[in-house]
Amino acid sequence: MVNIFIDGSEGTTGLRIYERFEGRDDINIMKIDPELRKDPEERAKMINSSDITFLCLPDAAARESVSLVSNPDVKIIDTSTAHRTEEGWAYGYPELSDDHRQAIRTGKRIAVPGCYATGFITIAHPLVKGGIVPADYPVSAFAVSGYSGAGKKTIAVYESPDRNKEFDSPREYALSQQHKHLKEMKKISGLERTPMFSPIIADYYSGMFVSLPFYSDMLNGKQTPESIHEYMSEYFKGQRFIKVMPFGSEADTNGFIGANNLSGWDGLQLFVTGNEERILLTTRFDNLGKGASGAAIQCMNIMLGCDEAKGLNL
Repeated sequence: MVNIFIDGSEGTTGLRIYERFEGRDDINIMKIDPELRKDPEERAKMINSSDITFLCLPDAAARESVSLVSNPDVKIIDTSTAHRTEEGWAYGYPELSDDHRQAIRTGKRIAVPGCYATGFITIAHPLVKGGIVPADYPVSAFAVSGYSGAGKKTIAVYESPDRNKEFDSPREYALSQQHKHLKEMKKISGLERTPMFSPIIADYYSGMFVSLPFYSDMLNGKQTPESIHEYMSEYFKGQRFIKVMPFGSEADTNGFIGANNLSGWDGLQLFVTGNEERILLTTRFDNLGKGASGAAIQCMNIMLGCDEAKGLNL
């Protein structure tokens, strides 16, 4: 039996992680007194008595929780932005390479990717690693996400009957190009330039897509949508959580790629579209699944050596 503590169990990600443990007989959830859930001494006691602690907290609180660790055997899985580019932390995206998976399997400090970063890095990392996209390419991306990824306060605003009519429409944000996921998007992908990124929040609960456009004449080698599709299919071959969609499959939905189709599913789909001059790659997944709590549980399963998809929906 593995003792699990969720520090920040009242937030969206924490609640989803807790729900995913229902029915598992290999997990013991350690519960903190609700009145003491922000008390450092009580949190330290819970963390150091656990085998694995999930951090589902704002960045500053996540750093504080790590500082409370005194038991060298405790393993931390952090879902915040705080440690994703920090030395000594494994980046929790096992499909990127065998080295990433091994670092998760043997590590004691795991940083779960951000939701937007997951979609971006799924595309950019393999292409940069394979030398197809030059490291200095001026990469841009746009994305659409449901409102659940913004946290409890934003969820309450969107679900309020008295909300402003502006919330009926998609809304672009992070206009100053300072989105908190940009740091990991650049570093993990191996890019020299910080990407241009335009995220959009829309009026539905969960699910998202992230799209990266490329000019073929700025890529290395003679690239077409077909050649990129073949490369990505081979790169993610055999990965249970990543599904490179058949070339041209967007025609099945009249050329549309919806953002909420995979709500409740813990995998990720990758589409390659475009033409000989301009190639567009799009990832689609649940921002609460492969983009958050689902990825955290996958990392835990790898650490425990059990079925990677245990407790997840594939």
